[in-house]
Amino acid sequence: MTPHDARKHTRPEEKRRQIVLPFSKSVEIAWRNLRARLFRSLITAGSLVLAVAFLSFVLVSTDIASGLARHGSAETLRALYRAGFDVDTVTGAVQAGAKDRWIIILSLLVCTVGIVNAQMMSVTERFREIGIMKCLGALDSMILRLFLLEAVMQGVAGSAAGAVAGLAAAISGGLARFGTDAVTLLPWSDVLLSLVQATGTGLILSLAAVLYPAIVAARMPPVAAMRADL
Repeated sequence: MTPHDARKHTRPEEKRRQIVLPFSKSVEIAWRNLRARLFRSLITAGSLVLAVAFLSFVLVSTDIASGLARHGSAETLRALYRAGFDVDTVTGAVQAGAKDRWIIILSLLVCTVGIVNAQMMSVTERFREIGIMKCLGALDSMILRLFLLEAVMQGVAGSAAGAVAGLAAAISGGLARFGTDAVTLLPWSDVLLSLVQATGTGLILSLAAVLYPAIVAARMPPVAAMRADL
């Protein structure tokens, strides 16, 4: 059998294995793409930092109020009411005010729209790059993986920074309003859970926002991408 006949009779599974991109290489390419578009990446991560910081601030502030409500005096409960917290005097449970909950929802929605817009612009700027990769044999799953990895990197960095910023702001605000009791009575296990929740929400938000642009990039015909006028 000649080399030409051997290539002709190569099974589809073997062809697929020949163009599989190792995961470590995908991470490296995604990291290089982020560094090459540093300014846009910072804008995207910045919007995530602000949204997650406010979410973390509200969650940790609620944890501070819960600690005060369980161990504080009647004067402390009145101070919590004045601060806008919903306090159940029977169980001691504390919830953020309705206004804060609506602001959280709106900020997360705005953040999602901003990330989607930034990622769509990124796809437009990378038409030729995506076309070249697909002409060289890149599968749709590879393109999708690269965009999702970029979103994970941005999401983890932005969400973690936002969660820490929100924690610092909440503790500072608690000290200013309630004194040292805000820290001494603080349930740190609840705070840790709130930080994980805020970081996880930001990461999920980043992945959800990039999903549609990533699918658009993955399904782009190679010839159409190469002919894009940029």
